[in-house]
Amino acid sequence: MTAAAAATTVAVSGAALATADRPPMPAATAAGWRQPCPPIVAGDEAGYLAHMVAHHQEAVEAAGQLRRSGRAEMRALGASIVRTQTAEITTMKAWLAEWYVGRQAASYQPMMRDLSKLSGDALDETFLEDMIPHHMEAVMMSQQLLVRGRIQHQEVAGFARTVRDGQRAEMFRMQRYLADWFGAGREMPCGPRGGPWPWPDGSTPSPSRAPGYNWMPGGMMHR
Repeated sequence: MTAAAAATTVAVSGAALATADRPPMPAATAAGWRQPCPPIVAGDEAGYLAHMVAHHQEAVEAAGQLRRSGRAEMRALGASIVRTQTAEITTMKAWLAEWYVGRQAASYQPMMRDLSKLSGDALDETFLEDMIPHHMEAVMMSQQLLVRGRIQHQEVAGFARTVRDGQRAEMFRMQRYLADWFGAGREMPCGPRGGPWPWPDGSTPSPSRAPGYNWMPGGMMHR
């Protein structure tokens, strides 16, 4: 595929993701830089756990590629994601085996591009572009599960809050990296229109809490 054809295939909001040194996004997924939020359906507790196992597994595989990054910050980020989400996968699998025997694995559409052949800036930028919306999906699924009252076990409630808050914090950390290293004015890939949504405790976690950034309508971050 030529660079022009690739750009046409994966153009997002008038700007193409695919370039000569980056693989195209999977055509079947709605995820990607500056694309609309993917449709998020948390479903019930078992569905949440089954989907999140696959979701975490993709993140762990992608984050493992950051061992090759030339930036210490990215290597540390990758190691943290691998460590945290590997432990969470073990926990979720144990819950599924105990509470939902025979539950089939969730079907899953990949959200991230193949990073195995990338290096240098291409590796870091592509990872950040793809992992931010990947984290956004986990944050939104966890929030939906909490507010819809479909949790059957209190352990899962605490787990969902941890995923929501931890990955949200990492999202804004990654956004800062993108702006600092690859140009200011980058938009968040998706977000709640008209402002942030409240957590179950009634608080409003504005992304403007991230140092140096403010929340704009349509989910846009700016300095």
